[in-house]
Amino acid sequence: MVKWKELVRLKYAFVVILVFLLGLSLGMVKSRNVGAVTDGIYENLKVFTDVLSVIQKDYVDVEKTDSEALVYGAIEGMLTTLDPHSSFMPPNIFKEAQQETRGKFEGLGIEIEIRDGILTVVAPIEGTPAWRAGIKPKDQILKINGEPTKKMSLFETVNKLRGPKGTEVTITIMREGFDRPKDFTITRGVIPIMSVRFEFPDDGYGYIRIRQFSERTDRDFLGALRKWKKSNKGPLKGLVLDLRDNPGGLLDQAVKVADHFIESGAIVSIRGRHPSSKSSYMAHSGDTEKDYPIVVLVSNGSASGSEIVAGALQDQGRAVVIGTQTFGKATVQTLYPLRDGSGLRLTTGRYFTPNGRDIQAEGIEPDVFLPPFDIEEEEEGEGAVQELRRLKEKDLEGHLEPTREEKTDSKGKHRNPELERFINDLKAKIKDKEIDGQKLIALDILRNWKTFQTFLQKGEGTS
Repeated sequence: MVKWKELVRLKYAFVVILVFLLGLSLGMVKSRNVGAVTDGIYENLKVFTDVLSVIQKDYVDVEKTDSEALVYGAIEGMLTTLDPHSSFMPPNIFKEAQQETRGKFEGLGIEIEIRDGILTVVAPIEGTPAWRAGIKPKDQILKINGEPTKKMSLFETVNKLRGPKGTEVTITIMREGFDRPKDFTITRGVIPIMSVRFEFPDDGYGYIRIRQFSERTDRDFLGALRKWKKSNKGPLKGLVLDLRDNPGGLLDQAVKVADHFIESGAIVSIRGRHPSSKSSYMAHSGDTEKDYPIVVLVSNGSASGSEIVAGALQDQGRAVVIGTQTFGKATVQTLYPLRDGSGLRLTTGRYFTPNGRDIQAEGIEPDVFLPPFDIEEEEEGEGAVQELRRLKEKDLEGHLEPTREEKTDSKGKHRNPELERFINDLKAKIKDKEIDGQKLIALDILRNWKTFQTFLQKGEGTS
């Protein structure tokens, strides 16, 4: 496919293609402006078709002059000029995007990331082809079907690992203890996305982790709450809601999860291009979970839907948020199917927390700063520098800046000496630094809730 950079000089002509394709379906153009806009569109389309004709006739490499590839490349370039989250998806990619929101896809069943420049397995999903083949966390994937992964982006590797069920893919693995890399040939299958995981200790406290917001999230979340209530012999004492590294997903699912804990008032408000596109999602009274404290765990990788939940519970005073500053993606994307099976992912609005905070490119600031245990808190420490420099929304080229039209109610980190000592005392009880210390601290905060609340309130207004 022709790279968009090769056509960047045409970006102003490309912009009109989207208007031409979507036109009436978007309904953005006022009737009184139709004539002038149409004239401009046709003039620019003439330029585009002229250039397309010259490329197909005279470009040196005929294999790169396929008309579909050129048009797709043009649309990609056009959307790249908007923001990092608007994108064009060819039919196969659009189909996969829809499958993920429905809670399943076809592939191997492994979570991967690029760690120190090497494609690394975070974890295999239990019961999937990768899990059955013996793939383990921290495995390094050096090749996919014989092709080195060193220069591949994460997006490229995901596309190569996924595929129709029943097909095979060979991955070359290097693992601690291996003398040399080993090939694993795995048959792809249907992978359910388990967005909700839970654990319920015997002492009345609960832990629920949401990995992302897909079509089944709220249903699975409700199921977890019911199991927690059924398994507990007494009153519920507190819940840890873990949203760390949750990239978001479906807006309505994030709203439904937050609604379980907020009795009334706003959850999130959406502001689009025009006043008519403004909308607010309000809490519903009824089966609200309101009799126990909540700690929400967040990280730099918590984005979009997870920031909606954390921001709503924080603003409404329903939960204490602990962890690190979130990603800062406060924009809403809408999927538009196109006539050839491809799709458009377009940024169509911004969202605001109940108190009117615009956290775009800023993120949710936790009430208590608690980095992972392998990250030093001192800013001069190497680990802290890595944590603070982890890629966020504000680091993405072309990101939208926050607006300053709305009232803000910024939450400051509560770092008073008494609270510091309280958290450090909880940390001192954890000897094994390889375990999930943040999770254990969150549960211990609930078990010492009254003491924690006293220290937290003393620190309000400090940073």
